[in-house]
Amino acid sequence: MPADFFAALRSAGGSATEIDIMVTPNAKTASVCTVDQWRKRLIIKVQDLPLEGRANNAVESLLKDFFGVPVEIIRGHADRHKTVLVHQDIESVAALLVENERLNRCSGKS
Repeated sequence: MPADFFAALRSAGGSATEIDIMVTPNAKTASVCTVDQWRKRLIIKVQDLPLEGRANNAVESLLKDFFGVPVEIIRGHADRHKTVLVHQDIESVAALLVENERLNRCSGKS
Protein backbone atom coordinates (compact mmCIF):
# COMPACT_ATOMS: atom_id res chain seq x y z
CA MET A 1 0.00 0.00 0.00
CA PRO A 2 1.50 3.38 -0.96
CA ALA A 3 2.29 5.83 1.78
CA ASP A 4 -0.07 8.74 2.39
CA PHE A 5 2.21 11.42 0.96
CA PHE A 6 -0.50 14.07 1.16
CA ALA A 7 -0.21 13.93 4.98
CA ALA A 8 3.19 15.63 4.65
CA LEU A 9 2.28 18.00 1.78
CA ARG A 10 0.54 21.39 1.69
CA SER A 11 -0.10 23.64 -1.26
CA ALA A 12 1.79 26.91 -0.87
CA GLY A 13 -0.30 28.60 -3.54
CA GLY A 14 0.13 28.45 -7.27
CA SER A 15 2.98 26.20 -8.28
CA ALA A 16 4.65 25.67 -4.90
CA THR A 17 4.35 22.97 -2.25
CA GLU A 18 5.42 22.81 1.39
CA ILE A 19 6.67 19.42 2.59
CA ASP A 20 7.20 18.48 6.22
CA ILE A 21 10.33 16.34 6.43
CA MET A 22 12.34 14.45 9.02
CA VAL A 23 16.09 14.43 8.34
CA THR A 24 18.48 11.63 9.25
CA PRO A 25 22.00 13.10 9.04
CA ASN A 26 25.18 11.01 8.80
CA ALA A 27 23.33 8.24 6.91
CA LYS A 28 25.09 5.60 4.85
CA THR A 29 23.44 6.87 1.66
CA ALA A 30 21.52 10.02 0.75
CA SER A 31 17.92 9.20 -0.11
CA VAL A 32 14.32 10.34 -0.39
CA CYS A 33 12.22 7.70 1.36
CA THR A 34 8.61 7.36 2.46
CA VAL A 35 6.31 9.21 4.85
CA ASP A 36 6.49 8.31 8.54
CA GLN A 37 2.84 7.48 9.20
CA TRP A 38 2.89 8.73 12.80
CA ARG A 39 4.93 11.90 12.38
CA LYS A 40 3.35 12.73 9.00
CA ARG A 41 6.77 13.68 7.63
CA LEU A 42 8.72 12.59 4.57
CA ILE A 43 11.93 10.83 5.63
CA ILE A 44 15.09 12.27 4.08
CA LYS A 45 18.54 10.74 4.64
CA VAL A 46 21.76 12.66 4.02
CA GLN A 47 25.38 11.65 4.47
CA ASP A 48 26.52 15.00 5.86
CA LEU A 49 26.82 15.81 9.55
CA PRO A 50 24.63 18.59 10.98
CA LEU A 51 27.60 20.94 11.35
CA GLU A 52 27.75 24.49 9.97
CA GLY A 53 24.68 23.91 7.78
CA ARG A 54 26.18 21.01 5.84
CA ALA A 55 23.21 18.68 6.37
CA ASN A 56 20.78 21.47 5.41
CA ASN A 57 22.72 22.12 2.20
CA ALA A 58 22.68 18.38 1.47
CA VAL A 59 18.89 18.24 2.00
CA GLU A 60 18.30 21.13 -0.40
CA SER A 61 20.65 19.63 -2.99
CA LEU A 62 19.14 16.14 -2.76
CA LEU A 63 15.58 17.43 -3.06
CA LYS A 64 16.51 19.76 -5.93
CA ASP A 65 17.94 16.77 -7.81
CA PHE A 66 14.93 14.59 -6.94
CA PHE A 67 12.23 17.09 -7.98
CA GLY A 68 14.23 18.92 -10.68
CA VAL A 69 13.22 22.35 -9.35
CA PRO A 70 14.51 24.79 -6.71
CA VAL A 71 13.94 23.72 -3.09
CA GLU A 72 14.58 25.69 0.10
CA ILE A 73 14.27 25.02 3.81
CA ILE A 74 11.76 27.48 5.25
CA ARG A 75 11.41 26.17 8.83
CA GLY A 76 13.50 24.07 11.19
CA HIS A 77 17.03 25.06 10.18
CA ALA A 78 18.43 23.80 13.52
CA ASP A 79 16.06 20.83 13.93
CA ARG A 80 15.65 17.37 12.39
CA HIS A 81 12.02 18.26 11.69
CA LYS A 82 11.95 20.78 8.86
CA THR A 83 9.60 22.26 6.30
CA VAL A 84 10.85 22.74 2.75
CA LEU A 85 9.35 24.75 -0.08
CA VAL A 86 9.37 22.98 -3.45
CA HIS A 87 8.71 25.22 -6.46
CA GLN A 88 6.34 22.71 -8.07
CA ASP A 89 2.60 22.07 -7.77
CA ILE A 90 1.36 19.59 -5.17
CA GLU A 91 0.07 17.06 -7.72
CA SER A 92 3.46 16.82 -9.44
CA VAL A 93 5.27 16.51 -6.10
CA ALA A 94 2.91 13.75 -4.97
CA ALA A 95 3.24 11.92 -8.30
CA LEU A 96 7.04 11.80 -8.02
CA LEU A 97 6.85 10.54 -4.43
CA VAL A 98 4.27 7.88 -5.31
CA GLU A 99 6.40 6.67 -8.24
CA ASN A 100 9.44 6.48 -5.96
CA GLU A 101 7.38 4.43 -3.48
CA ARG A 102 6.00 2.21 -6.26
CA LEU A 103 9.54 1.32 -7.27
CA ASN A 104 10.00 0.23 -3.65
CA ARG A 105 13.19 2.12 -3.08
CA CYS A 106 14.60 5.17 -1.46
CA SER A 107 15.78 7.33 -4.34
CA GLY A 108 19.17 8.89 -3.87
CA LYS A 109 22.91 8.96 -4.27
CA SER A 110 25.35 6.47 -2.75
